[in-house]
Amino acid sequence: MVEWLGIGHLLELSGTEAIAGYLTPLAIFAVFFVLQIVLPARRVPGYVVDPRTGKPRNYRLNGLLVFAVVVIVWAFEVTGMPRDWFYRSSIHAVVGGTDLCIILALVAVFSQPRGARKHWFLALWHGRAPELSFFNERFDVKMYLYVVGGTMLSLNALSGAAYHYQLFGADSNPGVFLYAAFFTFYVLDYFIFERVQLYTYDLIHEGVGFKMIWGGLVVYGWLFILPLWGMAVYPDPGFTPAWTNVWLVGASALFLFGWGISRGANLQKYTFKRWPDRRFLGLIEPEYIEAGDRKILCSGLWGVARHLNYMGEGFLGLSIGLVFGYFANPWAWTYTVFVVTFFVFRQRFDERYCAEKYGAEKWAEYRARVKWRIIPGVY
Repeated sequence: MVEWLGIGHLLELSGTEAIAGYLTPLAIFAVFFVLQIVLPARRVPGYVVDPRTGKPRNYRLNGLLVFAVVVIVWAFEVTGMPRDWFYRSSIHAVVGGTDLCIILALVAVFSQPRGARKHWFLALWHGRAPELSFFNERFDVKMYLYVVGGTMLSLNALSGAAYHYQLFGADSNPGVFLYAAFFTFYVLDYFIFERVQLYTYDLIHEGVGFKMIWGGLVVYGWLFILPLWGMAVYPDPGFTPAWTNVWLVGASALFLFGWGISRGANLQKYTFKRWPDRRFLGLIEPEYIEAGDRKILCSGLWGVARHLNYMGEGFLGLSIGLVFGYFANPWAWTYTVFVVTFFVFRQRFDERYCAEKYGAEKWAEYRARVKWRIIPGVY
């Protein structure tokens, strides 16, 4: 079965290596915990209001510095760990990381008072506390999850590229390296605009339960590189030089197009939440529907489709499927299928939530004004 799936190379660790792979997430989570507390950071107010003070919660942001330090340590093999280790130990790390996340979720959830969710499983899955921070708000759990997950996504992709190069050398697939570059750029961009994350749904509304802990640490950090599990063992697809240029440039253009839409939409929403009367990029006048003390942005990118940022993520996912050059290989499309499926279901949940948040009448007014859900003219 494993050989048929094409991932036998990920199960070739010795007994000692298998144990080390299983324990790798524990070491990683501990190192990131120390780095986030020790390294300098800037304090900024977020969108979430602290019920104890009535003022926005403060966050320490040092994700970019943590990311830079960890990547340098990995690249120069400062700890003696081979660059391809994260990739080779992927399966064992996912198992170990999942077990650890179960323990962390049990502590995070059942150390808190019982809330509206009475059933223990729903409480464990969704969480009880909307926020968890320690050491006088020096350490915020939600931001920690995203710093670890984002950095490990990049490192796992880079580690897979290192494994691929050791395997094929001059016959390496340039798409594998471009894939690693895509996600490294994606993560770097996230950390450059780290403050924007404070205004997103997850930080504002999600509880600290298994879904968020496992999703942030393991799914985001390790499972987002699922295409590499199958594609790292394939050499250059052997296109002619002309078609190679079309393939690589086309995939890159599609990635940048999707990233631009997603990043642009999120930045516009962020700008509107912080400065409601400011023009986005100095050009787009903010137009909105008033819903009591809330406002529904309906101009610019948010006047094109109600969840246009998800379309951007979809195009980005499509570029990931194409970048390897093996267009008929199912492994190449695992991330694409996941991200498209996730956001199609996510937008339906968002619609229900927004109707409750803004009121059914006001949300219906917005839907009448902005008719398309994700793809203008299609859906």
